[in-house]
Amino acid sequence: MLPLGDMPRIGLVEDDLKISGLIKAGLEEHGFEVTTFTNGKTALLEFIRAPFDLVILDIMLPDLSGTEICRSLRARNSEMPILMLTALGTLDDKVGGFNSGADDYLVKPFHFRELLVRIEALLRRSRPAEKAHDSILSFEDLKMNTLSKEVQRAGTPIVLTAREFSLLEVFLRHPNQLLSRQYISEQAWDVNFDTGTNVVDVYVNFLRNKVEKGFGQKLIHTRINMGYILKA
Repeated sequence: MLPLGDMPRIGLVEDDLKISGLIKAGLEEHGFEVTTFTNGKTALLEFIRAPFDLVILDIMLPDLSGTEICRSLRARNSEMPILMLTALGTLDDKVGGFNSGADDYLVKPFHFRELLVRIEALLRRSRPAEKAHDSILSFEDLKMNTLSKEVQRAGTPIVLTAREFSLLEVFLRHPNQLLSRQYISEQAWDVNFDTGTNVVDVYVNFLRNKVEKGFGQKLIHTRINMGYILKA
């Protein structure tokens, strides 16, 4: 599970529009902000101008290769995490990618869940002391201490089960972001989401009864066929 307080910005360099669109849609559903590029020169200039939280590079690009982009960024002492995502899968290809400065290397075709896990692992390593790991989380009058496991709303203590606590933590780390049921299931409990069950809906209802009942303002809102969002 990767608890991130702010939406991580990912730069995706991929000249295959179909693959690029699928990756972008999948990552945005999981709470990432994705900017896509189809050529290497434009991408490199943007990465230098405005660093991203993570970069995903195809190697075979029409102008500047992913390997060249990686070398250029590392030559500028850039510490942005870089993931190579390419069809080139020989040992020499992988060694070349790592030697150019890549942090990880994933060969196409790939399972999206593996891509997501690798992205989260890279972000965890690159953001060890950032706000993402703060122990005090709050939204409006709702507060959580992740160390003492205490939750309060408007100063009133709220007792949650372990599952409810994990669910609330996901919402508090992603305020004002629409979260899919699959994302919630994976982040809160580190389990695969089964579309044939309503376990997420059940626990959202449990949580609502504890953090909203008796309080004036509703915080957890439903988006039909899409998921849930924590907002005022």
